[in-house]
Amino acid sequence: MTDLLTRLTEMLDDLDADVDETIDLADEIAASGDAGLLPRLQSELDRALTERNAYARELLGGVLAAIGGPEALPTLVRASAVDLGDDQDGLAAEIVELVQADPKAARALLQPLTQDDDLSVAHRADWAMRFLP
Repeated sequence: MTDLLTRLTEMLDDLDADVDETIDLADEIAASGDAGLLPRLQSELDRALTERNAYARELLGGVLAAIGGPEALPTLVRASAVDLGDDQDGLAAEIVELVQADPKAARALLQPLTQDDDLSVAHRADWAMRFLP
């Protein structure tokens, strides 16, 4: 599975990579449920943020959400708090789905983030908590 993740990150860096193929590969990795990929996914997401790659953030965020479940919320909220000038529709949907899938865990994970020193993170955590039932 790590070979697939390597291929995905290469495709995310290649402006000429086929979009459908890239999405299919991200979906395949997400469907694997391989929790061993989480540290590398988080690292690749951090790299995407540093490189201001909104497309990579969106796809990697979806894979992280699928594999990490609600435990990925802090990472996804922090990633979402970085303004890359995109609409974040996909990442926002992933966050909302995780919040609603396990409200108790989501509340426990998001509440501390509402007090984060980074106001962008705190505001994004407040936003996510609005979706708690």
